[in-house]
Amino acid sequence: MRILYVEDNCELRDTIGLLMEGEGRTVVTCATAEEALQRDAAQPHDVVVSDVSLPGMSGLDLCRHLLASNPQRWVVLCSGYPLEHGVGTLGPHVRSLLKPFELEELEELLDVIASHLQSASPA
Repeated sequence: MRILYVEDNCELRDTIGLLMEGEGRTVVTCATAEEALQRDAAQPHDVVVSDVSLPGMSGLDLCRHLLASNPQRWVVLCSGYPLEHGVGTLGPHVRSLLKPFELEELEELLDVIASHLQSASPA
């Protein structure tokens, strides 16, 4: 599973990026939504994990942009505040994590997404 992790805090980006790596997972990190769009356009990722508060384009806007071209995209939005209208209105595969989150929460969510991706891929 290819994961694109978008976080403007350098320490968090490096730490969480490393912790998400594992068997069957590769993680690409970037600091802005604009960079994320460029990297994803060059080689689409299975899931995009993004902070909501980013310099320039927000994580929510990144999510909307990704979903405009593929409504079935998996996106995980991370925020220090509960998302007001819920992420269910954005798309069927959009999830949220309230910061600070436990690593186990992120791991469980990534395992669920990986399971969905495996069951959706042709045999």
